[in-house]
Amino acid sequence: MIRSAVVDDVPTIIELIRELADYERALPEAKATEEQLRQALFGAQPAVYALIAEDDATGETAGFALWFRNFSTWTGTHGIYLEDLYVRPQHRGGGHGKALLTELARIAVARGYSRFEWSVLDWNEPSIGFYKSLGAQPMDDWTVYRLTGDALRELGGS
Repeated sequence: MIRSAVVDDVPTIIELIRELADYERALPEAKATEEQLRQALFGAQPAVYALIAEDDATGETAGFALWFRNFSTWTGTHGIYLEDLYVRPQHRGGGHGKALLTELARIAVARGYSRFEWSVLDWNEPSIGFYKSLGAQPMDDWTVYRLTGDALRELGGS
């Protein structure tokens, strides 16, 4: 079962984010707090959205997807950027990841969005194979750039 997250899901979503960060070998970088996530998801002006995958048999949280809208100047329409997709190891292979992606694709189509994009680590072959099996295409001509920390502060303060 896939459903929209509610405010009571925030502690579980934080747990899932940390599990994902651990899987991606970056646990020390997962610094978001419950309050930050609560404000981002459910504050006066929500900036991100989350879906929860629940196991039909047990009712426990199997995984989540956290996303936000982006915009294409080329198509003149919004799109979905999937920030995080994570299914707990014991629930993998049960269709939860595909169900989350299917729901996001459904949302994009229903709202007239032209794109549904995400990033995947180069070494994450199981996920890459899964995404390709759904028809997703890598954007090999593009390289992601990021400003953080001192570089961001230096540029932003100039």
